Amino acid sequence: MAGTNRRGILGRKLGMTRVFDDAGRQLPVTVVQAGPCRVVLHRTPERDGYAAVQLGFGAVRPSRLTRPMAGHFRKAGVSPARRIMEFAWDGDPPPIGSDLTVEIFAAGDVVDVTGISKGKGTAGVIKRHHARRGPMTHGSKYHRRVGSLNAGTTPARVWKNRQMPGRMGARRATVKALRVVRVDRERHLLLLHGAIPGVRGALVTVRAADRGAPRA
Repeated sequence: MAGTNRRGILGRKLGMTRVFDDAGRQLPVTVVQAGPCRVVLHRTPERDGYAAVQLGFGAVRPSRLTRPMAGHFRKAGVSPARRIMEFAWDGDPPPIGSDLTVEIFAAGDVVDVTGISKGKGTAGVIKRHHARRGPMTHGSKYHRRVGSLNAGTTPARVWKNRQMPGRMGARRATVKALRVVRVDRERHLLLLHGAIPGVRGALVTVRAADRGAPRA
């Protein structure tokens, strides 16, 4: 899917494995169970200022929904979904109530994958920001610590965005330009060349990339 077409799909990361291409080369791939996603709503430039489709993914009991969300699905005439998300859409959108599957992609397509990265807890500057450690001998007390934060008299404060110890991971992250190796239409699986953010079972979005060739 080339050009600026940014249509996409929701899915869950199942894990990593390896496959072999026609030349016998081993390829590390991430398996994503993508869809089927039901079309819940259309966004139009005339009404909303932009063109998009709202997709629902995963089943949920109606009793787990808030009243506004229950009314939202009831108005659309579709079954409730655990997650909903909007995707920009070029051209005529699929009808409300229809399902989008992995068939919107094909082997060789280039995609961007977004998810929540693995949480690492509190980490120091060496692990979190790849800082160099200090001397390990001659009385040094700054083996793996931050070191100098700034000048003392001027500005006499720590500048914003200074790299410091703190929470690492558990952030929204996007890996761009991954190649679709295989599409399993029967089991709703995408095999993507390389790693993607998140733990096993994490929710991810797969969008057609808007630029460039896939990573080597």
